Amino acid sequence: MAARRLVPEDTSAVRFSGVTRHFGSVKAVDGVDLDVRAGEFFAMLGPSGSGKTTCLRLVAGFEQPNAGEISIFDEPVAGSPPFQRAVNTVFQDYALFPHLNILDNVAYGLRIRGMVRSEREKLAREALGLVKLVGFEGRRPSQLSGGQRQRVALARALVNRPKVLLLDEPLGALDLKLREEMQVELKTLQRALGLTFIFVTHDQGEALSMSDRVAVFDAGRIVQVGTPEEIYERPRNRFVAQFVGGSNVLEPAITARLGGQPRLASLRPEAIAVQSVGAAPGDGHVHVDGICIEVQYHGAMRRVIAECASIRLAALVPATQARNLLSGEAVRLSWSPASLHVMEDEK
Repeated sequence: MAARRLVPEDTSAVRFSGVTRHFGSVKAVDGVDLDVRAGEFFAMLGPSGSGKTTCLRLVAGFEQPNAGEISIFDEPVAGSPPFQRAVNTVFQDYALFPHLNILDNVAYGLRIRGMVRSEREKLAREALGLVKLVGFEGRRPSQLSGGQRQRVALARALVNRPKVLLLDEPLGALDLKLREEMQVELKTLQRALGLTFIFVTHDQGEALSMSDRVAVFDAGRIVQVGTPEEIYERPRNRFVAQFVGGSNVLEPAITARLGGQPRLASLRPEAIAVQSVGAAPGDGHVHVDGICIEVQYHGAMRRVIAECASIRLAALVPATQARNLLSGEAVRLSWSPASLHVMEDEK
C-alpha cells in the first residue's frame, strides 16, 4: 500500500449543501453547508451535542439527512448504505473483534468483500506496516496497549483504501502522552498517504495542532470555518472566542472605554502583560488596574485572573513572571491595541 495522492488538491472530497438532520423536534444538524477539500486534514470541533458527530455519521451513511444533499467526490450519496461509500470510519472504542488476531482483524473487511486469503493477508500486512505494527500480526487485541489497538483500528480502515477516512474522536480513550504521540503520527500518515481525513473532536488542542482547516460547530450549525490560525486569532463571534482558547470577550462599551471601537471584541489571555501597579506599560499599550483574584499554575505558564473595575480578565504569562503573585494583590494589566480583535455584533 504505497503512499499516494489520489486526486488533485483542489477537488472537493465531501460537500454538504443545506443539510439538515433532526431527531423528533431536535435539529442535530441545521442547514449545514460545507466543502472539504481532497487531501486535507479537516477537523470538526465543538462541544457535545453541537452536531459534529452527526455530520460524520451522515458522511459515513449511518444516518440519512432529512433535507439537503451530501456528495463524496461529486457523487451524491443520498440513500446509499455505508458499504457503498468510498469512506471508512475509525471509532473511539476501536470495535476490534476480540476472538480474532490482529492480522485477521485488519483483513476482516477484505474477507467480507470475498478477497482470497493470500491477497487480503498481503494487504493487511502492508496496512500494519503503515501504522508500525509489523510483528504483531498473531496477537489478540487484549494483548495490545490502547495506543496499539488504536493503530489496528486505523490499519483496518486504511486497508480498504478509502478516499476519505472518518475519525470519530479516536484518541479520546488515550492518556495525554500517548494522545500527543498519536496526534503526530496521524498527521504524518495523512500527509504521506494524501488521503482526506475528517476528524471529529471536542478537544481544541487536537483540532488546532493537527488540522489544515477547522469547522467550529454550535447547536447544529457551523459558526466558523478556517485555518487553525484564523479560528484562534480571528474568532468570528463570542462562542468561537470562548470555546477555542478561552479568550476574554469585551462588550462594546468596555472596548470603547479602552480605546477601541464600540464593538464586541476578543482579547487573548497571552496578549496581556501582568505588572505591578504603577509600572510603565509598553509604548502605546492600553492598561487597566485591578486586583488579582486567582493564580493558576499550568507548568510553563500561569493563568492570572484579575478583577479590573467592571470587567474580569484572564492573562496567561510565563510562570517565572508571576511566581510570587498572590490573590488580593493589586496588578496592572496591559496590552497592545492591535491585540483586540473585533467580532460580529450579536443579534
